[in-house]
Amino acid sequence: MTTLGFIGNIGGPSMILIILVILLLFGAKRIPELARGLGRGIREFKDATKDIQNDLEEGMKDKKK
Repeated sequence: MTTLGFIGNIGGPSMILIILVILLLFGAKRIPELARGLGRGIREFKDATKDIQNDLEEGMKDKKK
């Protein structure tokens, strides 16, 4: 069994069922588009967090001087 933080314990048959439901809802052509959009969103989020972290570090350096 695989443990995912917010989902709980999910076994193999459950994962297969979830994948089949996703295929039925979205279709095989739409899934790559959804994955690309999700990847872009994650990348933008990571970039934004890096920018905020860099701004905070620069602010701390300026405060020390």
